[in-house]
Amino acid sequence: MSAPNAPVKRRLCLRASRAVALVVACAVVIASMPQAAFAQRGLPVIRDAEIENLLRDYTRPILRAAGLSQQNVEVTIINNRAFNAFVMDGRRIFVNAGALMQSETPNQLIGVLAHETGHIAGGHLAKLRTELSHASTMAVIGMLLGVGATIAGARSGQVGGNPAAVALGAPTAMMQRSLLAYQRQHEEQADRAGVKFLTATHQSARGMYETFKRFADEQLFASQGSDPYLQSHPMAADRIAALEVMARTPYWDKKDPPALQLRHDMMRAKLHGFMDQPGVVARLYPRSDDSLPARYARAISAYRYGGVRTAIDQIDGLIQSEPGNPYFYELKGQALLESGNPAAAVAPLRKAVSMAPNPVLIQVLLAHALIETGDARSADEAIGYLRRALLSDPDIADGYDHLAKAYGRKGDIAQADLAAAQAAFARGDTRTARQLAARAKTRFPVGSPGWVKADDIAAFKPPASRSGNR
Repeated sequence: MSAPNAPVKRRLCLRASRAVALVVACAVVIASMPQAAFAQRGLPVIRDAEIENLLRDYTRPILRAAGLSQQNVEVTIINNRAFNAFVMDGRRIFVNAGALMQSETPNQLIGVLAHETGHIAGGHLAKLRTELSHASTMAVIGMLLGVGATIAGARSGQVGGNPAAVALGAPTAMMQRSLLAYQRQHEEQADRAGVKFLTATHQSARGMYETFKRFADEQLFASQGSDPYLQSHPMAADRIAALEVMARTPYWDKKDPPALQLRHDMMRAKLHGFMDQPGVVARLYPRSDDSLPARYARAISAYRYGGVRTAIDQIDGLIQSEPGNPYFYELKGQALLESGNPAAAVAPLRKAVSMAPNPVLIQVLLAHALIETGDARSADEAIGYLRRALLSDPDIADGYDHLAKAYGRKGDIAQADLAAAQAAFARGDTRTARQLAARAKTRFPVGSPGWVKADDIAAFKPPASRSGNR
């Protein structure tokens, strides 16, 4: 129905996107992609049960205050060290690992998440898409006017073509200013909404102000002499002045609870332990620092770069200090599994699954360990864990990989092929997914649940293949 017009619309949107900030164009284009096509772009996503549970705790009251608690809004962590957060649609907030690592308090990060929630609650991306379609119309009219001016100039004998150049360039400049002004309005609205949500949940807006104030100070030199109307965000001084007034709520001096601050510090330590080289970890968390976060970072670094025995000793020390922490058992199981001892990894991973509040990712890790033991009976148990985990979170590509291996161990080739197809589809490799699904269809009875799932994947047509335009 709409497919024949898709290539034209796409080309016009791309023309318009060149006239606005690159980040705006990317957000609009990617937001319109299905999940598989989005994954195919190779966005480096970090998955971690501990961090995701903390972020859910951060966003839950904010989303409730915004009236979004029923929309299943998720926070996705991007493996990027820059401080950044953004939204692409009405159900996802993307936040860089750098924002998690650089936010010193929960309140600072919660303020950023409240601001991004303001964008979702305000429907800003949908409104921007509409504005871009208007801009596309402006671009077409401008080009037609420019062509007309060029023809008129040629007929009148004008050689320089300056009037035509002005005619061609004016609509683009006007469109650029209009769209960026629209963006500045959205940022101001998101600030106000974020403060409103924080106040409604009895939280301070101070962290939000501190974060944006820091970036305003860093931007000050770069903004000298720039045109304020060619900024995708309000000029720093104006925005910070307005935010400071808004943020002075009755909760301005309210501090984060110590237990929440500890969880935040543990998250930062975990990211540094996994992402930084040992020398950096040693500088940030020296051995003289005997705090739990410092020991956590050093234990992770030892597991990643040192001997597994040393790492296990350190992890056991963490477990002794805090035996009720499921993520210490998860870390121990992961270290044992990846060092080639899956049988020993099973017990701590079982413990972690039984204790964690949302153990989906840990269930996948436990299933992996069970499969790697090579015990055929363990394959059945692993399949049970994987089925439950993937029912809750169907985008875990590794889970389908493990499921394919488990079915292969049992000799169930039809289910193994289907799981392999689902893994490829979750990663955005639709070509491989369709090939594997077509093969799986031949192994299932026609009309059976497995056949229907395989047929859905085999019949999937990605938008890029329909339009022929990337």
